[in-house]
Amino acid sequence: MSKWETVIGLEVHTQLTTQSKIFSGSSTAFGAAPNTQASAVDIALPGVLPVLNKGAIERAIKFGLAIGATINRVNVFDRKNYFYPDLPKGYQISQLARPIVEHGSLNIQVDGVEKTIRLTRAHLEEDAGKSLHEDFHGMTGIDLNRAGTPLLEIVSEPDMRSAREAVAYAKALHNLVTWIGICDGNMQEGSFRVDANVSVRPVGQQEFGTRREIKNLNSFRFLEQAIDYEVRWQIEQIEDGHKIQQATVLFDPDTGETRMMRSKEEAHDYRYFPDPDLLPVKLDEELIERMRAELPELPQQKEARYQQEYGLSAYDAGLLTQSLAHANYFEAALRALSADAKLAANWMNGELASALNKAELDFTQSPISPESLAGLLKRIADNTLSNKLAREVFAAMWAGEGEADAIIEAKGLKQMSDTGEIERIVDEVLAANQKSVEEFRAGKDKAFNALVGQVMKATRGKANPAQVNELLKRKLAG
Repeated sequence: MSKWETVIGLEVHTQLTTQSKIFSGSSTAFGAAPNTQASAVDIALPGVLPVLNKGAIERAIKFGLAIGATINRVNVFDRKNYFYPDLPKGYQISQLARPIVEHGSLNIQVDGVEKTIRLTRAHLEEDAGKSLHEDFHGMTGIDLNRAGTPLLEIVSEPDMRSAREAVAYAKALHNLVTWIGICDGNMQEGSFRVDANVSVRPVGQQEFGTRREIKNLNSFRFLEQAIDYEVRWQIEQIEDGHKIQQATVLFDPDTGETRMMRSKEEAHDYRYFPDPDLLPVKLDEELIERMRAELPELPQQKEARYQQEYGLSAYDAGLLTQSLAHANYFEAALRALSADAKLAANWMNGELASALNKAELDFTQSPISPESLAGLLKRIADNTLSNKLAREVFAAMWAGEGEADAIIEAKGLKQMSDTGEIERIVDEVLAANQKSVEEFRAGKDKAFNALVGQVMKATRGKANPAQVNELLKRKLAG
């Protein structure tokens, strides 16, 4: 493997969040009965004409602005001709020579190293329908509900050199398109689908190897598994004396292998030409500036601000901006807390994130509101609760037992504030654990931890651990 370099470029199909399709008024809602959301335009009845959805144009402009791309003021729709049963017209309306967005870039981080991935283009197109094989014995059913659904196909340069880099890029792109509201990002419903172009070449060679395209990957885990398998397979083929043939392949999650679907077509095979039913799209500066004004603070801008304004580490800021819901929760909690961003970040990225992951929820579905979490954090900040007691209160809040203050009162969980009482318990523990005292004075640090544990046990976790440590050190030094 060390003799070979992997080269990866991704094509990502993002379904835009318009309520109707790109060239008809049919609904784009997911889950309807087959063929109930396919109009005369979608199924290509004779005499029908496409009418462009302005909302799709607006969303494409927003994406281009977010990645610092060139927005082509004049862009053209083309016909991409091929036959497939779920493509009613026999061609797909797409963009080739003059797409709406060109160039731009996206930064990713892998193992703490930042890398810039260049984008080639992002073009608008209509989706095809869906072939259904499972429910029909010896036949295929065709559902045209998806036909005409607006897509923004985002094509990267072949800048990625590992499956991990490809996953990092796909996640960053997923975060961005959902953050700016142009795609809901639902991979299970097909709103965000990834095609990976993968090739290998000897280390040091400038010329690219022959690529194979892995189609329709709908999870980040499958993306990583598919690329890793494909890289191993291509290297083995070349080392066994075979040539790689350009092809389209599918990934089978059950076997963890890719299998050939068809030989890969080139652009000329599709006989592209400008669609005669659609005029060139001309964008004015007013529309572009309006889209710019509607963009929220972008993930990387917010990440930089968190580090500068709140003194958070790059790691913490990165976690807090991994989704807009995550960032919104943090900012709402911080507003209610009025201080200590680090404490809020620690609890959000730790205890809360862990509980949400276990329950398979996101931050918009959290049973604990940002304001409620802030109420708990205030009691940590003012030393009412130790971290151990705070976790107990958090568990009760998660279970729906009420707000932090009410739980603290009801369960008697307030941290001990009587220094004299804590000192008395420390003296009792030292008197009862002379062996640990002697071991500590003999240089065994573990004995000190054992004494701290005994004091915390005697106080039922209500003593301030820092205060206990200080008292024990002073008395053991005396």
